[in-house]
Amino acid sequence: MSTSTKIGYKGNKSSEKFEVNGAFLKISEQIKSELEGKTLDEAIEYLVSRVKGKYLFSKRLKTVCLSIGMMNRAIDNGEADKMVKMAEALQARGIELIGNAVAARPQVKAVLIAGPSSSGKTTFSKKLCMALEQNGLVAQCLSLDDYYVDRHLTPLDESGEYDYESLYAINIELFQQHLSQLLAGEEVQLPRYDFQTGKSLQSDQRLRLTPQSVLIIEGIHGLNPQLTGSIPEESLFRIYISALTVAKNDDGTYYATTDNRLIRRMVRDAQFRNTTASQTLARWPSVRRGEEKWITPFQQNANVNFCTAFQYELALLKQLALPLLNNVPEDDPNYEEAQRLKWICNRFHDIPIDLLPPHSLLREFLGGSAFEY
Repeated sequence: MSTSTKIGYKGNKSSEKFEVNGAFLKISEQIKSELEGKTLDEAIEYLVSRVKGKYLFSKRLKTVCLSIGMMNRAIDNGEADKMVKMAEALQARGIELIGNAVAARPQVKAVLIAGPSSSGKTTFSKKLCMALEQNGLVAQCLSLDDYYVDRHLTPLDESGEYDYESLYAINIELFQQHLSQLLAGEEVQLPRYDFQTGKSLQSDQRLRLTPQSVLIIEGIHGLNPQLTGSIPEESLFRIYISALTVAKNDDGTYYATTDNRLIRRMVRDAQFRNTTASQTLARWPSVRRGEEKWITPFQQNANVNFCTAFQYELALLKQLALPLLNNVPEDDPNYEEAQRLKWICNRFHDIPIDLLPPHSLLREFLGGSAFEY
């Protein structure tokens, strides 16, 4: 749809559809009578400006469910561009509101961002840095990945495999020491974890916070109080993110809420980590067990819960996922799961990937991002 297209009015009183969670909100169902005659971009700007922080500050992660049939009809009617623009604008507004909330608490010196695999933590962190800088703050980043212990010290899971999701795969003592020093205004020399050798090394990077600095810490254990120990809670702001979306048939039946995260991970790992679909599928049960043990139990500790999913995202991801799933042979133990995911992907009509802007969080998985990783 052209941005000069005029939008008509259809009444809709559903406040649920205003949740800031990256889901598709059908613009023509949100416009009030006084907006009739506005262009698409004008309508988006108006609607998004009205979204308030109360939709973010919740102890549970919320999502909006639209049927696959409804989305497909919108795609077939040429409204894919509308869906993408609205979802991107709402997600950007949500991150802006979080930046405002952090800036309104001058005692906050560290923001911890946690969430399960393929939630988009890296891109979310980068976007939050931009939102904080718009508030006059200086965002400085720290990754928990660099605080992994040497591989041979990593705990083992029930299967005897390295449990990288375990809190104790992190050098907690070193992390707490560095965090205390940084919050006290001291300079620290940061570690660097070499994933090839499985060794923790000392990097050349040094970090010191200024009075205008906010430290952004991204990692799966950000909500676990054991990670931060005796650091005063008023110095910390915790954010839980996940790509929780629900694919729903017209008859009201649902698919697993984690399917899109699995497909995100499969597409990303195939492109950037040389991992096959079968390898991703084989690893996924262990990843999920780790999440249920080490991440989701601490969701209630978050100041903000934020959904990074786009309701329609499988319409984009499927274009890279299907060739990967087609390569899983019949004699592979993951073949049945591959067939299930193929069936779900094929329920969505295609959305052209070039409709997705380079700053989109989904670009972390699809490629072509404006951000460096």
